[in-house]
Parts: sequence; C-alpha cells; structure tokens
Amino acid sequence: MTLRRHLLAAGAAMLAVPAIAQPIWPSGPIRIIVPFPPGGSTDAMARLLQPRLTQILGVPVVVENRVGASASLGTAAAARAAPDGNTWVLVFDTHAVNPALIPTLGFDTERDLLPLLLFGTAPMVLTAHRTRPYRSVADVLAAARARPETLTFGTIGNGSLAHLTMALFEKAAGVKLVHVPYRGGGPLAVAAVAGEVDLPIATRPAIGVHIDSGALIPLAQTGATRSPSMPDIPTLAESGVAGIDARAFWGFLGPVRIPVPIATRMEAALRETLAVAEVRERVAALGIDLDPQGAEVFGPFLSRQIATWGQVVRDNNIRPD
Repeated sequence: MTLRRHLLAAGAAMLAVPAIAQPIWPSGPIRIIVPFPPGGSTDAMARLLQPRLTQILGVPVVVENRVGASASLGTAAAARAAPDGNTWVLVFDTHAVNPALIPTLGFDTERDLLPLLLFGTAPMVLTAHRTRPYRSVADVLAAARARPETLTFGTIGNGSLAHLTMALFEKAAGVKLVHVPYRGGGPLAVAAVAGEVDLPIATRPAIGVHIDSGALIPLAQTGATRSPSMPDIPTLAESGVAGIDARAFWGFLGPVRIPVPIATRMEAALRETLAVAEVRERVAALGIDLDPQGAEVFGPFLSRQIATWGQVVRDNNIRPD
C-alpha cells in the first residue's frame, strides 16, 4: 500500500468514527527512539528537537537510545509500537541499507513504518591523512592503478553507506582498494586522525573536526552536487568519477497506522521546531543540509534509497560485520 493510499484510507476511517471516539493526543509522554548510542548525529538531532517539542506539544518528550543490529533493533521497536502517536523513531541512512543487509529484520521497512518528515541530507567526504601524498582523487586513482589492492579506505562499518559508496567508486573508476571497517563513527575518527588508513570516508559530522584541523585533507564529496556546507570541495563527478550520488539522511518515522490528525500535528510541531533560527544553526553545525520534506517526498525518497543500496549490497555480496 502506498503512503498516499494509507493516508486516504486512514482519513476516511477517521471520518466514519463518531466524534467521541476521535483520538485525544498527546495524552501522555512521547518517546523518540534513537537506534544509535549517545553522542552521534542522530542522537544530537533528537536531543535538539526534544525541549521544543515538549513545549509545543505540552507533554514530556523523552529520547530513548535503543541500539543494536545496525540500528534495526530500535527501529523494530517503533514499527511494532501501538499506533497512538506516543512512539517515533529518528533514523539515519542505515535504515535504507538494512533490508538488504539484514534479511531477518522482523519488520517490513516500507510497509510497517510511516515516513513522516525527512530532515535533511549530507554527502560523505573522501579524505586523505595529511601524511599521505594524495591531494586529489586523480592522485588516488593513479596510486591505486599502480599498486592495486594496497590503498586502504576506512568506514564506520561493513555495509555502511560509505562502504557501499566506495564499492560504486571502485567499479566506476576501475580500481581495487582495501576496505577497513570500524565499529562506528567514534572509532573511525580516532583511527583517521592517527593515520591508520589512507582514505577515511564519512559524513562531516563524523570527521569534520579533523578536516578543519588539517589532519585530514578533503578530496571529494559524494553528492551529485556540492553541499552548501562544503562549497569548496569538489564532487566525485567533478573529480572524474561520474554516476555517484551518495548522501546520508536523517528522518522521522512512526508506526504505519498512526491516525492522520496525530501525524499531521506531529509534523507541524517538528516543522515549527526546525523553523527556529537557533535550531537551524545547530543543525547546520552538525553538517546536515536542512531541507524538511513531508511524507509525499520522504516516502518515494526512501523507496529509491532502499532500491539503490539494496542492489549494491547484492551486486557485491556484502555481509554485515
């Protein structure tokens, strides 16, 4: 069932119910599940939204970090929650990769969750440690062709968006590199600044501080166009490797049967929060290109992401750590 059909059907059902049975919401504490540990960009986004949502909605809004299985455990909890508007989940790009990477999710990513609001996106940045001789993608390609399967690239994990992006990069450029997966953004950042790998690749929220310090040299960003937050860094296409548009994303979802009035009010509260100048500035500081998009855009966007990255997983026989 498409998202539009869900909303129409839910709206019709609401009209058919006597006024006395209409949902009274919010009726208690609201839980935002973050399926990642504290400290990452997803957690930071949730905690940035939390106080203003509490003020706007008039009930406590709590952030619950529920981690495990590449963020699928926390997302599964949201998918299985009662559709009463009291449980939501804030996801990252792993949400679009997990259906292909983890066959036993226990829920259907597209049918069991309602995509309420896409907050924004961010390209990843392919970097080189300052002690390496690479100052452009051309330098990397020349070295990779001269010494196949010797240059290393580091990511936040096996099957991560960065890993899949580099699989596309290798195919498009006709080179072979060595993947070094780390267990999350923290370990990758430590390894990157220590020079453990030749080419760390991650979003700016993960490694931006080391780019700013000069420890990492930015070579290219992975979006189809340059991010407003990184206008001086060329894209892969501008660097001679065409056909790649890989962007991390942050989005807000709930159980699929949430009544339309509840979904509408929550989306309005989120948009009101994101319209505050201080909030927008802090989101930009996280390295996220804020561009709120509702269900009519977010739903098809997710479907495209799931199809694209699922194909990369299957084509390269990628397995989770």
